[in-house]
Amino acid sequence: MPPETPSPAGETIGQRLKRLRLERGLSQRELAAPGVSYAYISRIEAGTRQPSVKALRKLAGKLGVTADYLESGSELDAESARELRLADLELAIRLGDADGSEPALKQILADAEAAADAPSAFRARVALAAVREEQNDLAAAIELLEAAVGQEFVQPTEHVDVFSQLGRAYSAVGRTAQAVELFEMCLDASTNSPSAEARFALMLSYALTDAGEVARAEDVVRDALAHVGDTDDPYMRVRLYWSMARVADAEGRPSLALANIRKAIALLEMTEDALNLGRAHSVAARLLVERGKGPEATEHLDRAERLLGVSPSPTDIVELKIQRSRIARLDGDTEGAILFARQALAIESMPADRGYALAVLADGLALKGEAAEADAAYREAVEILEAEGRFRPAANTARSWGNMLRAGGDEARALDALDRAAELGMRAAPQHTRNG
Repeated sequence: MPPETPSPAGETIGQRLKRLRLERGLSQRELAAPGVSYAYISRIEAGTRQPSVKALRKLAGKLGVTADYLESGSELDAESARELRLADLELAIRLGDADGSEPALKQILADAEAAADAPSAFRARVALAAVREEQNDLAAAIELLEAAVGQEFVQPTEHVDVFSQLGRAYSAVGRTAQAVELFEMCLDASTNSPSAEARFALMLSYALTDAGEVARAEDVVRDALAHVGDTDDPYMRVRLYWSMARVADAEGRPSLALANIRKAIALLEMTEDALNLGRAHSVAARLLVERGKGPEATEHLDRAERLLGVSPSPTDIVELKIQRSRIARLDGDTEGAILFARQALAIESMPADRGYALAVLADGLALKGEAAEADAAYREAVEILEAEGRFRPAANTARSWGNMLRAGGDEARALDALDRAAELGMRAAPQHTRNG
């Protein structure tokens, strides 16, 4: 029989024993049992005696509760109670309601380590890493994730999401070589798990693309598609088509990129995965903007905003604002282009996001005739994008910068900017083109 009322905060064992006894209409004599006299019960209730384990079990049995509840006020043992608290916090983080969860997670981590509860310690570290990542403290997130995957029982095939999270964090802080190395290790360890193998191939292709090894990235994805075959898992094909779109975009093949992202959207429509479907529509909008198709891009952005919900990630918000700015510029709406760009810059996000936002701000300022401000924004955008390894967008931004300078009669600086655009374009070119 469970207790009729929850144990009040700060309730002692004696107070809990008396409350349960009275709730059941028992006197101290009626509750007494061999080895547990009514006088002994009286002293427990008065707080002058601490019951033995044997006495707790006898009293709990007569009261219809567990000995754990009688001792602690919880129906769960310490390990189960810890897991319940942890699961509650994990769910809150997944739902975007992580405020105030960090101290509780740190306490759970300390308790789990003290109890040698390795699985709970692992989960607490992963949850803490998600909180730190949300706060853009990627260094702390990486440290937590490295400790998590360092546990002997943590294997790539069984913890794909955690290894993927660590690799993405490496890439986000510019440690691309470590991301590549991590995903190569995971891929080698996943030969007996087609699903894990395909997901790590996808993540490896992302890391290779960021590292400028686009041809190798394409080979990795093609191999993964061949291995997956006619899988019944639509998410796997979505991820692989998405990766093919990303590679094609990095190689300057927007038509192929758009074709693959449309395949991903079609599959996601069947899965009803709102978050990833929203992101796929956002990618489609960007590709359409690059082809000058503002109205079609707007339709995709509108759907993306609805699907991403009320609490999208900072990176998602920045991407939406940037594409709104670019569409406004296509429409000749100078003020709108600048406004959306400044809104994107006001959001704390990754360095590459700032580079993209500065680039669209510079475009808007150039369109308005604010040459001095545009000049500064272009310069900073190119520097950030180049430093982040985003060579193709850096090249496009440098080209726009040079064209603005040339239109303003500053031929010497225009040539410098255009030369830089050419150099960045060479670094962005597919390897087979550079080597052929």
